[in-house]
Parts: sequence; structure tokens; C-alpha cells
Amino acid sequence: MAEVSNETRFLHAIELGLGAWQWGDRVFWAYGQQYTDKEIREAFDISLNLGIRFVDTAEIYGSGYSERLLGRFMKEIDQPVLVAGKFFPWLWKITKGFIPRALKGSLDRLGVESLDLYQIHWPSMTLSPETMMEGMAECVKRGMTRTVGVSNFDEKQMIRAYTTLARHGIPLASNQVHYSLLTRDVERNGTLARCKALGIRLIAYSPLEKGLLTGKYSTANPPPGLRGSQYADLLKKIPPVLKLLQEIGQNHNGKTPAQVSLNWLICKGALPIPGAKNSRQAEENAGGAGWRLTDEEVARLDTATGNIHR
Repeated sequence: MAEVSNETRFLHAIELGLGAWQWGDRVFWAYGQQYTDKEIREAFDISLNLGIRFVDTAEIYGSGYSERLLGRFMKEIDQPVLVAGKFFPWLWKITKGFIPRALKGSLDRLGVESLDLYQIHWPSMTLSPETMMEGMAECVKRGMTRTVGVSNFDEKQMIRAYTTLARHGIPLASNQVHYSLLTRDVERNGTLARCKALGIRLIAYSPLEKGLLTGKYSTANPPPGLRGSQYADLLKKIPPVLKLLQEIGQNHNGKTPAQVSLNWLICKGALPIPGAKNSRQAEENAGGAGWRLTDEEVARLDTATGNIHR
């Protein structure tokens, strides 16, 4: 693995974070129906109490409400929180100048002067990776963000971003991608290996596959809303995986399938950022860190999920 830069070293020291996609999202997560701000605040407090200090949000989550909630919570505590945000490349954002302007909006909603990590949410159809990184470099130079990352970039796009930032003497801190036991494309397409080689932190979103790896869903009891149809085929394939997760968890003082799934990602060198809508989920998520699966257990999970494709 490449030597980690001083600017990005803090990211490599974090085992587990907290994703804030669910905070205010009514379309996919039914915010306001199944949970409210009260439950989200409890999840935030429990996470901090259990040592989780890295929170990932985005301007598009809840149309900015996720950022506002996090900003409100941070004002009411006396503990440090590392905050990651994201720029969403809407088609009408056609110049690099839109990036620092968007970050200024995020900073205002969060009530902070700078972020610890600012990421491009998705590759753009109108802005090249080079142009976007020029905008991100401007954000660093203005002191608006400590480090720069990308999200959902494939290996080639990531290298283009890395190379452009390097011309400014800025490291590419991270690439946030969909990665879980049931979605292992980054292992197969070279992205994970290239991240390790270049010292780029791979951040894993949807590490519990939107609840499937918790063991609470089945073909008879599918996830509500959009998730039910999205995962209909996958639900038929995962009972043997869940059984193995339970078996391995029993060998580690009764760890849950979710905790074993998160630890598998940590053992792979990734930083998982599971979401939490309530204190119970936050507490369970935190139990995924602070211990290690054996190499044999990692290999067994690799084999059990190697032929599962979404």
C-alpha cells in the first residue's frame, strides 16, 4: 500500500462511520412516517457515545435537511465530529465554479466554516473529472475543505481525478462506493486494489445492503417500499449467507449478522458508513468495529458470496 499523506491520515485511522442518507429522505426511507428527528437524534447521540466520530452527509439528502439536522446536533454537543459532504453534479452545473458555490451552501446549512472531506457524489455527464477536480482544488485553497474525495468513480475516472489533484499538490483522499458482502464489484474491477496501491481510502456505502444483511428480511417479509422490489431476487439467494453470518457471530461473543458484515468490510480495508434511523440501529452498527474476524472466517464469507450478483 502506498504511503498515506499527512492530510488524509485521519481517514485511514477511522474503522467505522455513520451515514446520514436516511436523515430527511422521504422517497426511499419514508422519513416522517417510520421515524422522526427524535429517533435520528438518538441515533446520533448513541453513535458518538460509542466512539463513532465520522458522519457522511450530502446536499441532496433530504434536499439539504440531512445537513441542517447534523448542523443542529453538532451545535448542541461538546464532542468533535468529522464531517464529510458531497457535491451533486446536476446537469445544469456546467462549470467548475458551481463546486465551491455548492460547498458554501452546505457549510451554511451545517453551520461550520469547513468540512473534513468534500466529495463529488457521482461522475458528471457535463463536467470531466479534470474539471471537477479543478473546482475541488479551489475549495481546498480557500480553506473550505480539509480533503477531497470522489464517489461512484470507476478506476479510470478515479485515476484521472487523482492525477489532476496531484498537479495541485493535493492528494485524493477517498472514493466512496457501493460495497458489501452482496455487492463486491470493487474487488472484481480493480478499484479496491488501486485504492490500496495509491493510499486512497475506500469508503463503503450501503454496507448492510439496505438492511438485507441484518437478517430481518426474507421473501415472506421483504423490505418496505422501493427496497422490496429492488431486492426481490436477492432475497431468495441470501439465507445460506445469513446462516453463516450467524454462525460466525456466535464465535465472537454473539455478534449479529450486521456486525459480522461490517467487520468483513473493515477486514477488507474499507471504511463502512452504515446508516442509522434510531438508537437500536446505531448501537448495533457500532458493534461492528473494535474486533477482527479471522482470515479463515473472511475466506468463508468470500466463498459464500462469491457467486452472488445483484
